[in-house]
Amino acid sequence: MKPLQERIAKHVQSIPRSGIRDFFELVVGRDDVISLGVGEPDFSSPWHIREAAIFSLEKGQTSYTSNLGLLSLRQEIATYVENLFKVSYDPASEILVTVGVSEALDLVFRALLNPGEEVIYHEPCYVSYNPSIVLAYGKPVTIRTRVDDNFVLRASDVEAAITDKTRALLLNFPTNPTGAVEPVEELEKIAALAVKHDLIVVTDEIYCELLYGGPDGMSPGEHVSIASLPGMRDRTVLLHGFSKAFAMTGFRLGYACAPTVLTEAMMKIHQYSMLCAPMMSQQAAIEALKNGAPEVERMRRSYAQRRNLMLKRFAEMGLPCFAPGGA
Repeated sequence: MKPLQERIAKHVQSIPRSGIRDFFELVVGRDDVISLGVGEPDFSSPWHIREAAIFSLEKGQTSYTSNLGLLSLRQEIATYVENLFKVSYDPASEILVTVGVSEALDLVFRALLNPGEEVIYHEPCYVSYNPSIVLAYGKPVTIRTRVDDNFVLRASDVEAAITDKTRALLLNFPTNPTGAVEPVEELEKIAALAVKHDLIVVTDEIYCELLYGGPDGMSPGEHVSIASLPGMRDRTVLLHGFSKAFAMTGFRLGYACAPTVLTEAMMKIHQYSMLCAPMMSQQAAIEALKNGAPEVERMRRSYAQRRNLMLKRFAEMGLPCFAPGGA
């Protein structure tokens, strides 16, 4: 019999284990180690959100939902997204509820890419970007951003990376792990490139509620999504979710907002691989969107205070440090 290792698909063999997860597993169950490895709030999900999930279970809401997700949730998402991003989406056909933003990433690349087509993204970045592209038989193309340039993604670097095989551009602002926030003028130049070269833009904005504006980093700041810029809505897939701002990582709930054709393509894959996100998580998300803003701001201010303390202490130790604008 051929060794089982040789039977594993080559593109799966080429993907390494997540280094973040390796570190995470090392500290599980240990009280003497502070883990800085996983992008997870140390706050519990706000009680009213947990209570909504409990109430859902008590009412016996444990069935499947629509493949797209509960319409009531999609309606709340549409309202929330329009207020936050200044972009409107039809909840009936342009919003897909997913099992975390990670599933949405997988779906969008499997829906978009033909073998060998390229996706440009910026580094340092979230660990799942490269594998998500590779698993969809695409080719990752990276642009390295630099601390001496505040980790700004320069449009000139994007243009230099574009080839006749480029299919999509993947953005993440505020960026994980650097906390960089893209200047609006640079975002506008990148949007113009997407239009010029007819690219689809996938934008992961999971940290957008966690901005640290003003001279002391304590004000909420203002987030600008590339989807809101002229000519971009119909070529952009906007990814967002509940894990970070609402401290709901274990609920595993995200969503993708995109034109109907793209949403339908992602839903085709989703309905066979996942069917739907858990009902009780969706009910909790409705409560989060309706009543969660005060708790989000409370947690954001706490993160800002911690950020300021760390920056102060690093400076006192003579250790150079980038001041994150978000995440």
